[in-house]
Amino acid sequence: MPRILVVNPNSSTAVTASIRIALAPLGPHFDVVEVPDGPATIATAAHVAQAGLAFADLVSRTPDADAYVSACFSDPGVEIARERTAKPVIGIQEAGTYAALAQVDLFGILALSERSIARHRRRLRAMGVLSRLAGELALPDVSAEASGSGDQVFDLACERISAMSGMGAEAVVLGCAGMSPLRSRLEAETGLRIIDPVTAAGALALGAVLT
Repeated sequence: MPRILVVNPNSSTAVTASIRIALAPLGPHFDVVEVPDGPATIATAAHVAQAGLAFADLVSRTPDADAYVSACFSDPGVEIARERTAKPVIGIQEAGTYAALAQVDLFGILALSERSIARHRRRLRAMGVLSRLAGELALPDVSAEASGSGDQVFDLACERISAMSGMGAEAVVLGCAGMSPLRSRLEAETGLRIIDPVTAAGALALGAVLT
């Protein structure tokens, strides 16, 4: 049976639990771990650099896995890890974006904070798909753990998603692994296609090792 290592590069056990729940429908192929000494939320460029090295080191120390997923929306450590293994290495921003592009022409991103947006745009530019981003709006700098629960966060997320629909987005990618628990509720409330990048990355990794 394929084994896919999924790394939550922050230290939030609640976010790790959300990732496990999001991946459960895809089967028992995923080992989901967090980085205990990582930040509680990947919020700054320094956090991304720290998380990237931690992810790549875990890849190096786990050579028996069949694929690897960096479960932070800035895709920390993906390029470094790809230099260390010939096996598939997938970031959830890449996977969520590709899932959106496979379904719609223009998409949006719901970011965790304003500080994340520039990093996300650089990633999209490197992927060559920035022209298909209708827009990206952010929650008011909430934590990764808080982004997946609470009526206030849900209401703010609905407001931002509706605004992105007005900008031309036909789907919205959730910009943090911690947001996974809200996906189905947001889709039902807004009527827009909502993409969980964790599930997208898991499906892409599983497809890569099975084909």
